[in-house]
Amino acid sequence: MPARKIDPELLRAALDAQLAELGEHPYDGPAQAAPAAAVEVVLGLYGRGLRPEKDLARLAVRHLLERLAERAPGRTVEVRVPPYAAVQCVPGPRHTRGTPPNVVETDPRTWLELATGRVTWEQAMDAGKISASGTRADLSEFLPLTSPE
Repeated sequence: MPARKIDPELLRAALDAQLAELGEHPYDGPAQAAPAAAVEVVLGLYGRGLRPEKDLARLAVRHLLERLAERAPGRTVEVRVPPYAAVQCVPGPRHTRGTPPNVVETDPRTWLELATGRVTWEQAMDAGKISASGTRADLSEFLPLTSPE
């Protein structure tokens, strides 16, 4: 199943609204870089102890989950980041009904930190920030998806 496209207008509106709330200028970069900009804005807000706008956080989470699915195509592991999104990835045997045997679940901030290399898989596991069940539920070989800024 192909990844759903992130609506560029929704992304731009959410990004600009959040930047305006922070007293910053609207996003003026290229459309293809807007999802990465959303990730950085959301992480910046978390870093300041602020809660990001729901639409922007959802778009940032979904963007990096889609990148994971591209890097590790398959349907063996379900990665859940409630309440925003979930994706199936990792090559191997796939499930077809019910709860998958390999599930990873984490919160949005932890997912963004893992995917961008700000936190390692081991650090997040040790801190109890990831729930991972199943023999294939270790995503450390696929992370980070981007380099830490």
